Amino acid sequence: MTTTPHSLRTELQTALTAHSMLEIDGLHAFEFSLDEMLQIESMDGRERKVWRFSLAQIDAAEYDSQLQSWVINDGNADHRIVVLNGISASDEDEDEEGVQG
Repeated sequence: MTTTPHSLRTELQTALTAHSMLEIDGLHAFEFSLDEMLQIESMDGRERKVWRFSLAQIDAAEYDSQLQSWVINDGNADHRIVVLNGISASDEDEDEEGVQG
């Protein structure tokens, strides 16, 4: 049974701590920050996309339990955010030098 998350802000804070990835409008985003606003960066082919949401917009986001995602409006359009827990971003390559087969 899946439980409904309490708030998008709480999920984002947890995702930042765990270095998890987000999906926004179908694009994967490893780069995001949350302080005075939420800023998400992603690449769509060669085009860099950036989304910015105020804390009020984050707090007004609604959870869609059927699609397991958050709907957030930036003042112009709705955007769909999925917090991908368990999928983390890392700048370090796997160290396989010590592993021999």
